[in-house]
Amino acid sequence: MTILIFVGALLGAMALGVPIAFALLLSGVALMLHLDLFDAQILAQNIINGADSFPLLAVPFFMLAGEIMNVGGLSRRIVELALSVVGHVRGGLGYVTIMAGCLLAALSGSAVADAAALTALLLPMMVKAGHDRARSGGLIAATGIIAPVLPPSIGLIIFGVAANVSISKLFMAGIAPGLMIGAALWFTWWWLVRKETIVPPPRQPRAVVIKALRDSAWALMLPVIILVGLRMGVFTPTEAAVVAAMYALFVSTVVYRELKLRQLYAIFVSAARTSAVVMLLVAAAMVAAWLITVADLPGAVIDLLEPFLDSPKMLVFVIMILVMIVGTAMDMTPTILILTPVLMPVVKAAGIDPVYFGVLFIINNAIGLITPPVGTVLSTVAGVGRMRMDEVTRGVLPFMAAQFLIMFLFVLFPQLITVPAKWFGG
Repeated sequence: MTILIFVGALLGAMALGVPIAFALLLSGVALMLHLDLFDAQILAQNIINGADSFPLLAVPFFMLAGEIMNVGGLSRRIVELALSVVGHVRGGLGYVTIMAGCLLAALSGSAVADAAALTALLLPMMVKAGHDRARSGGLIAATGIIAPVLPPSIGLIIFGVAANVSISKLFMAGIAPGLMIGAALWFTWWWLVRKETIVPPPRQPRAVVIKALRDSAWALMLPVIILVGLRMGVFTPTEAAVVAAMYALFVSTVVYRELKLRQLYAIFVSAARTSAVVMLLVAAAMVAAWLITVADLPGAVIDLLEPFLDSPKMLVFVIMILVMIVGTAMDMTPTILILTPVLMPVVKAAGIDPVYFGVLFIINNAIGLITPPVGTVLSTVAGVGRMRMDEVTRGVLPFMAAQFLIMFLFVLFPQLITVPAKWFGG
């Protein structure tokens, strides 16, 4: 009954068009009334405590770093480097998209920001070259969701806070799966364009490639600084976010000199607005998380999933199917915040590595960003690229299928995540 009241209140509020953050609060209030625990002070305290988190400070700073990189020329130089390296092969612009997407993912951690930058820079070039517009938009959307998997992933930060799991370990564990997803997109694009007759541009001279590498060297140093700093224990993920923002600001204003001081206000406002949405969601979800614990909803879920506890792979498979269904109707951040406190006790009871589960959980939620009808990244590509939503959806289907296939390979073979995680994490 408790589960029905919580889920019914949440879905009912969302069906009425209530923003998800306020829907979470309403479902929390409904649960408090059912448990005869309603107290406005407890509600306020949990909201404040939910946002009062040092690790969560990484979110606004990584958001700010992403905004600065897009305006300050770092993103554009990454794309130009990819163009000079692989732009000359058959279907080269698609490979450029994947390569640039992986590099941008290691800079910003935001799927929406990366998808918007790739769409603005590469979609017109791909259409002009003769590639199908829907397929090109679909590839860009599918590439954008690598950002929540590769460090510095904002999704991994939120999961780490909600699940009380080491964010640094999650970052190290996300490197190999993120690159494997990129490889799956690479193969899928090759399969789709292998019979195209589009004539690619000529190979760039070595001097052009070296110049592009030299121009992008400052941008490429950022993920190296973050990963080495985290690996060596020089700074925490939150401090890494501050380093990323300051480094991007320095490079954009002093080295590349593309970011003007008069542009900073608009950048700060944009980053603050995006961060405010995330932080309000986190604060509201903490109310629900507290009530989920008080009402012992995890215990009820454990009882429901008890037949699968002796088979960790089957349990993870069932959970992934559940998250896939939820991902079609809900954005990544609220899904993480709602399901994490419910699922983590089940995962621990089954003896599943929480870091492995966290990466797999985020991969599934990331794919949800391109799953219609809600897909946030699909909407971003459609808006920036001036395409119809159904057009982008049609184009993304083969790439989404490849990503789901990779995800279920991770379910069958956890070592694909756990072994590289040990290599990178030492």
